Amino acid sequence: MHSIEYDAIHDELLVPVPFGGAILTFRGGASGEEPPLRVIQGSQTRLEAPDRLGIDPVNNEIFVPEGRKVLVFPRETNGNVAPVRALEGPQTKLGGGFTAGVGVIGIDSIRNLLVAGSGIGQGDNGRLQLLIFDRKASGDTKPLRNINGPKTMLTNLGGPFTLYPPKGKIIVPIRGAVTVNKTMAVDSFVGVYDINDDGDVAPEMILGGPRGVFQMIRGVAVNAKHKELIISDKRLNAVLTFHVPELF
Repeated sequence: MHSIEYDAIHDELLVPVPFGGAILTFRGGASGEEPPLRVIQGSQTRLEAPDRLGIDPVNNEIFVPEGRKVLVFPRETNGNVAPVRALEGPQTKLGGGFTAGVGVIGIDSIRNLLVAGSGIGQGDNGRLQLLIFDRKASGDTKPLRNINGPKTMLTNLGGPFTLYPPKGKIIVPIRGAVTVNKTMAVDSFVGVYDINDDGDVAPEMILGGPRGVFQMIRGVAVNAKHKELIISDKRLNAVLTFHVPELF
């Protein structure tokens, strides 16, 4: 299990279960051995080994990246139920590179946009791209915009990225790796991109590097009330908090 999402509007927790091929929904205050409120599972769901998901509590939808596709379910789906939409096909550019598929997604309910992180290229030339779609995109649909290229500094995704819709920002933890004199050096940082960016554009803000305090970023969270970014690092075995008022 590499993901858990909280629906603040409905006070629910959503958890993908890869070994069971299921999406579980618990009440927000669940504790101990408590059964889920709802379970999405079965042959009609097209779920295979869901590892991450995104929740749009405003429009009551669950988005699940699976391989080279994104499946969409109504929030209150329960049982062996087919998705209401599936974004997939060669024109989407989903999962066509060095990753196993779509790595992570985010939903901007204000602008009705879906952002998908997916691989492009192979081996040392492999890198991450951020594909931006209409939230209701379905089938073999081209992305509206595609953030990718050397200037973006998008290499290995360190963990799930997050969106800050009030300002239209995509906040991406990057865990890069480069070889210097046959010694592996890790470049980890957080890059901030605008949701209107397209093509080979540099991040508008970099936090922590490259070659900064981070060693292996695993996740980033937004604390808008205090204008902070909270970032976890696996090798530091630490959670670091930064005051970043210019982001808000």
